[in-house]
Amino acid sequence: MDISEILSLFDWNNPFIQKLAFSAIVIFLAYLLAFGIVRFINIKIENLKKRHRTRRYIYYVTTGLALIVLALIWLEQTANFVTYLGFISAGVALALHEVIINIAGWVLVLIRRPFDLGDRIEWGDVCGDVIDVRVFYTTLLEVGNWVESDQSTGRLVHIPNSTIFKRPAYNYTDGFPYIWNEMHFLVTFESDWKKAKQIVLNMALKECESIQEKARQEIKKMARRYMIRYSKLSPITYTDIKDSGVEITLRYLTSVRRRRVIQNQLNEGILDRFAEERDIDFAYPTWRVYKQPE
Repeated sequence: MDISEILSLFDWNNPFIQKLAFSAIVIFLAYLLAFGIVRFINIKIENLKKRHRTRRYIYYVTTGLALIVLALIWLEQTANFVTYLGFISAGVALALHEVIINIAGWVLVLIRRPFDLGDRIEWGDVCGDVIDVRVFYTTLLEVGNWVESDQSTGRLVHIPNSTIFKRPAYNYTDGFPYIWNEMHFLVTFESDWKKAKQIVLNMALKECESIQEKARQEIKKMARRYMIRYSKLSPITYTDIKDSGVEITLRYLTSVRRRRVIQNQLNEGILDRFAEERDIDFAYPTWRVYKQPE
């Protein structure tokens, strides 16, 4: 049986066959249109973030238009479209409550933009970099967890968009890509803690000098959007008395994605400087036993 014989089996005067054919043509044209536009976007737009976002919008628009055209084809009368849509919406809202909330969360993310592609966020119990935002869920490339100091675990985490209404989302990079970090150093009571404190501060000033000016510029931009003020951006040290010695706390400003690198450089530099000083020793928990004379 050839193609002509197969086609002869269909009654093209049948309204159902006509609607089925028109529906297939609409789906094919929508796919062809989306494919062509996306291919053009991949060639013209070099920015990966902008390219990914534009492709998503194209898919959403073409799918929405195709669904509207299909609805008009299959409805007997166009005037009944609103009535049918109302009944369908009521049924969907009852049966797919969680799905509707996910879509509402997706709309909120698109409009308010609490985070964007490439941002590092902490959402609920998960911390990671946003790599995709879809209708029902947002995908993060996880950092932290069993890996220390903001390093990637390699896992993809899919979070339902409805979570945006239930849990806070912390953005590490939006507007101000710097965070405050603290390091603690414990020296013995017999050490020259003032000298140790000065060494720690000098090392931080040396490592963070280039960051301070960039941070000031970012704060000026951020102040246009939020009520935020930072009067001091340079590193600062604090002193505290602990059971085993004197604790020196260093607080400094660092880049979100270079926190571990800067912390490693500070640790190595401070270890080298303390090793050069005879009157500075690191403290650790110890036991001292005193024997009472007989």
